[in-house]
Amino acid sequence: MAEQQNPRTEAPNLPDPAAFSRTMADIAARSQRIVAEWLQRQHEADVAIDPLNIGSAFMEMMARLMANPASLIEAQIGFWQDYVTLWQHSTRRIMGIETQPVVPPDPRDKRFQHEEWKENEIFDFIRQSYLLSARFVQDVVRRVDGLDPKTAQKVDFYARQFVDAMSPSNFALTNPQVLRKTAETGGENLLRGLSNLLRDLEAGRGQLHIRMTDAEAFSVGGNIAVTPGKVVYRNELMELIQYAPATTTAHKTPLVIFPPWINKFYILDLRPKNSFIRWAVEQGHTVFVASWVNPDERLAEKDFADYMKLGVFAALDAIEQATGERQVNAIGYCLGGTLLAATLAVMARRRDSRIKSATFLVTLTDFADVGELGVFIDEEQLAALEDRMNRRGYLEGSAMATTFNMLRSNDLIWSFVVNNYLLGNETFPFDLLYWNSDSTRMPAAMHSFYLRNMYQRNLLSQANAITLDGTPVDLRRIKVPVYFLSCREDHIAPWASTYRATQLMAGPKRFVLAASGHIAGVINPPGSGKYNHFVNATLPANAEDWFAGATEVAGSWWPDWQRWIAAQGRGEVPARTPGDGALPALADAPGDYVKVRSA
Repeated sequence: MAEQQNPRTEAPNLPDPAAFSRTMADIAARSQRIVAEWLQRQHEADVAIDPLNIGSAFMEMMARLMANPASLIEAQIGFWQDYVTLWQHSTRRIMGIETQPVVPPDPRDKRFQHEEWKENEIFDFIRQSYLLSARFVQDVVRRVDGLDPKTAQKVDFYARQFVDAMSPSNFALTNPQVLRKTAETGGENLLRGLSNLLRDLEAGRGQLHIRMTDAEAFSVGGNIAVTPGKVVYRNELMELIQYAPATTTAHKTPLVIFPPWINKFYILDLRPKNSFIRWAVEQGHTVFVASWVNPDERLAEKDFADYMKLGVFAALDAIEQATGERQVNAIGYCLGGTLLAATLAVMARRRDSRIKSATFLVTLTDFADVGELGVFIDEEQLAALEDRMNRRGYLEGSAMATTFNMLRSNDLIWSFVVNNYLLGNETFPFDLLYWNSDSTRMPAAMHSFYLRNMYQRNLLSQANAITLDGTPVDLRRIKVPVYFLSCREDHIAPWASTYRATQLMAGPKRFVLAASGHIAGVINPPGSGKYNHFVNATLPANAEDWFAGATEVAGSWWPDWQRWIAAQGRGEVPARTPGDGALPALADAPGDYVKVRSA
């Protein structure tokens, strides 16, 4: 009988020598070209050595730490004790003795879900050693006394970025899944990964532009953003889309949505099954959406007031022409909500009542605590950013995308490094990640105004501290009914900060807190059965007090909003078809502006 070969001793697969040589030659040529082009652009751009002003923050931390080394010594002693315990734990495991881990595995940490991180004694030691070291670094950083809050936040954030980058899961020789695949494929995964890396460097023209999804699998207007409708108005900043009805009658008051122009509007219309726009149409709303232009240097001088005049006010005028209705219900999402709030304050002072009710989705109006985004807001960084924007006339969309990805680096950076470059896998088609990669630019004047007056100085929350189009802005003048939707795990608009708007606006208010984050908590259709939400009819001054008295409700917040919005105005009219009013149809939805991609 033939002897069975032990699978543990099987020879690894070897790549074809000719194919290997061709691949390496191609990689070498591409690498040389990419590096040369990148160095030339750095020279031409006169790139600053430390544009994020990280060095001075860490120098200040080290000076404070050395001035009072007692906390460092205490942390080191604790670290050494933990390491001794880990050695004892690993020794027992090698001897076959069951023992509890020093650092128990976190089921939420996707980096160490492969079974060998727990079952193999060596990789278990590597994992726990890393987690102990990470805990030590972060503990030391947080023990430093005397740092101002902004510097402390920056040091903590970038220390965590370093710790995340150093995870053993990010390196081929310390990731058991990568080692296994390397043995199975004879190293072809690493060659494919290197080719993927060069592809992404070429796409970013020397800057790493990590591909998160199969971009070829999606087409805006083809299989995403497909709710039927027409563009009925266009100016240099916005296309206004009116959607075709799905019911025979419609609510008398039209609904207009102002999404953020940091991203494209079709996050609200990804697929039919998760499209908020389609769902709202099916509830009998005449839905309009502002599709913002992806600006270039020609719009460099457009400021926040221009987005109010050419965005909100232009949409209100157009909707009245299209439907004959002077009043609308309005929704603002994120930055679109900040614009809506500022506009409502202007309208209140001007006695303009065209917005009947307002819904704010994950919207900041008080920027006193913006979470980890505050790391990027200091005078040095803003000055460097303004210099970059003034050279081009806009902020490139990839810069904003990188900032947001860093807030969740393990999920949005390092997981793709492992999948694409170490495992050599191709990315999966995922509509949300396609949208996330379809970034937009920001006009220089608008973005500078927004960052300085809101993020840096928090002037929007102060009465009459900002003036738009000659009118002082005071959010306390807003008396229309408002609905606030925030998300409990939002890392872009922290929910406790968004809650403060309930104390600023004077009209009837409802606040709802959804589970999950900035996107998933909002795009949560009733049929998904995913995330719950919390309600509380009272609005105490403190967000934590609101949550303590809140009731958890299963499922999506969408039906709760529909009940609220339906109560704002009674009456129905025959369903309105785009182009049948005074405004002719200019193009099919989703229009032209949304299809303009950034470089």
